[in-house]
Amino acid sequence: MQQILSQPYLKQVTELLKLEAEAIARVAHRLQSEQVEQAVQLLANCQGKVVAIGVGKSGIVARKIAATLTSTGILAVYLHPSDALHGDIGIVSAGDVAIILSNSGETDEILDILPYLKYRQIPFIALVGNLKSTLARSADVALDTSVDKEACPFNLAPTTSTTVSLALGDALAMTLIQVKGFTSQDFAFNHPAGRLGKRLTLRVCDLMHGGSDNPKVVPQASWFEVLRAISEGGLGAVNVVDGTGYLVGIITDGDLRRWLQKVSLTNIETLSAGTMMTSNPTVVSADLLAYDALQLMENRPHQLSVLPVVDREQQCLGLLRLHDIVRSGL
Repeated sequence: MQQILSQPYLKQVTELLKLEAEAIARVAHRLQSEQVEQAVQLLANCQGKVVAIGVGKSGIVARKIAATLTSTGILAVYLHPSDALHGDIGIVSAGDVAIILSNSGETDEILDILPYLKYRQIPFIALVGNLKSTLARSADVALDTSVDKEACPFNLAPTTSTTVSLALGDALAMTLIQVKGFTSQDFAFNHPAGRLGKRLTLRVCDLMHGGSDNPKVVPQASWFEVLRAISEGGLGAVNVVDGTGYLVGIITDGDLRRWLQKVSLTNIETLSAGTMMTSNPTVVSADLLAYDALQLMENRPHQLSVLPVVDREQQCLGLLRLHDIVRSGL
């Protein structure tokens, strides 16, 4: 692979990257304040959904813009203009705003759908490479995405032009995040399977072992009862509670082994849970974020592998294992 990607190829790749980056910079310099303000206001005040429209490579970019908007709290869909003319125009309704992408601004499928958008009184923003085109002149707002040259050596394949449109779509979406007060927590709710989403939504109660799966013994329990509770629970620890369910301590399997090693056979019968337990252990509440619990277990001189879960009255609710947090994907 190193022989194939020799210096001339590396130079060519970096020059093409610079070409596209410079095209984005030029578009940023050409943007007019009035047009940008109007575009952002149209999107921010949208009472329905944003409908992203494009054909071919512009269609792919339109799909990405719609996906980005949806992930940031703005309902958006992609509509292929040909499908729209065969029934799918029905998804467009009052209160919607359209974003239409076309480098030439004269794409037949795009122009064919314009009268039907006008009939439904749908305002639309054009991301267009020709401000003198039919699309640009018909748009409520036309944003100039023209480029001097495609990255394609024949100046044919949509490359630089689609990169510019994608970057401008991202810029509009990220601006809307600030305008609408969208937060990282809001983002997480739309991405529950992602690591960020889990960090901001997954709580201790979602991972803990509670109810009948919560192993516990009373302080008077013998060492053998503790051993049996740890073995049957399979969590590597057991909570110690008083007669009212109040947490008074915790015993891990490591605690049990260490006590059995240092107690003589003649005194083993007197060994109780109350003797072996760690009193006043570090605890967590059920509604604490699992990520915060993970930090509590790891950011200390000696890492904790299990934590008791309690309510506000210190009533024992269950056990949370480091293993379960890690397995969740945090």
